[in-house]
Amino acid sequence: MLGAVLSAVFPWVLAPSIYLWLVLVAAGVSMFYLARQWFDRRDATFAAVLYAVNPYHLVIVYWRSAFAELLASALLPLLLLLVLRLEEQPRRTIIWLAALVGAAWLINAPAAVMVHYSLSLMLVFLAWRQRSPRPLIYGTATVVLGAALAGFYLLPAIYEQKWVDIAQSVSAGSRPLDNFLFVHTTDPEHDAFNRLISWIALVEIAVTFGVAWAARSLRKCNRELWHLLLLWAAASTLLMLSVSNPAWMLLPKLRFMQFPWRWLLCLGVPLTLFITMATSRWILRFALYTAMLCAIAFPWKHFQAPWWDNSADLREMQDNMATSVGYEGTEEYTPAGADPSAVDKDARRVTVQGPAHAAIHVFKWNPESKLLTADLSAPDELVLKLFAYPAWRVEVNSKPVQTGALDGTGQMLVPVDPGMNRVEIKFVPTWDRSLGGWTSVMALILIFSLTGYEVELTWIPNRAKRT
Repeated sequence: MLGAVLSAVFPWVLAPSIYLWLVLVAAGVSMFYLARQWFDRRDATFAAVLYAVNPYHLVIVYWRSAFAELLASALLPLLLLLVLRLEEQPRRTIIWLAALVGAAWLINAPAAVMVHYSLSLMLVFLAWRQRSPRPLIYGTATVVLGAALAGFYLLPAIYEQKWVDIAQSVSAGSRPLDNFLFVHTTDPEHDAFNRLISWIALVEIAVTFGVAWAARSLRKCNRELWHLLLLWAAASTLLMLSVSNPAWMLLPKLRFMQFPWRWLLCLGVPLTLFITMATSRWILRFALYTAMLCAIAFPWKHFQAPWWDNSADLREMQDNMATSVGYEGTEEYTPAGADPSAVDKDARRVTVQGPAHAAIHVFKWNPESKLLTADLSAPDELVLKLFAYPAWRVEVNSKPVQTGALDGTGQMLVPVDPGMNRVEIKFVPTWDRSLGGWTSVMALILIFSLTGYEVELTWIPNRAKRT
């Protein structure tokens, strides 16, 4: 939505650059606010800049263009900060932490999975450290409230998975087993990028644990923070290695992250704070960052250059959209049992399945509504260039009809009678979307009620004191 707003206000060629600038600044501000809890303004500013332009963020910018995942990086420093404040102000912190968890679901689902597992790891550590179950209780309330806030998205995303072949998202090439550090597959292009990200990950991991070791004995080192960061870094590192494959298969929804090296997004927080703790001389900080940049430059030169698509590729995409051919989707979001590659890209929007003669006129073909007429010589079925998802409501001559799906392609089949047929198709909210929306509304009401109650409790003692 942020990208859509920017592209509506600014020229399209500028929108990505403006988006990236806003997101990296947001990540830097988030890290500054976290680092300021332990460091002076000068060191916190260094941490903010380092975090904003850490190597994995540069990989996202120049190779992956995973803009949603990059936006989620602004949440991770705040996640750590709120977890550490949970014991001091539990009610207020739970509200803010739930808002962060809900925002993670709305920004990027793989990042939300990382946020939840990172949150769980931190809370287990604090519960063990404090010898108390309170952090786990607070965490449970946070996760439930955060899921409720994002209910208008999360509930349909869970329920409607049965409409599609979601398992295709972890098929060969996209499954964790094919994307651990330094693995080899039968796809040379896949392996080229994997080598690039693996070398960058290796350098980040080495630097992270090297500066963590250097920071452990410093007076200014906060021991609880140091242990928590080390645990987070160790878990992120382990999950990028092939030895963790059983965990990827067993832990709920973890395999849908697809790429284990995505944990570099989380590793960026310990990397930044450990460097800030362990180094005070700017020459050493500059040397460490230069070494990490070299880790990008080497595989950039030898394995995988950025900008995979060229101008001809972009022009083809633009032409396909202008001519209604469309764009190549992903198999995991096509109807279950359908093969998107079998759909004729040059097919008309509406054709007749059988031998009947027909005069077809399409009056409206919008993303969520279609209107057409079909004058047929005999009973038949119309084949639409449209996947048959259950949320489509179809009326023929103002009467609801039961549609079918064409074998193989999954295209919608609409039964029609001889003569003139007025066919209206609308994408309507299903029960899961309505329930999800009401769940989010109720969660917002609960949050506002808790916030108002807390403000009232804070105000009453002050009034009593004045009296």
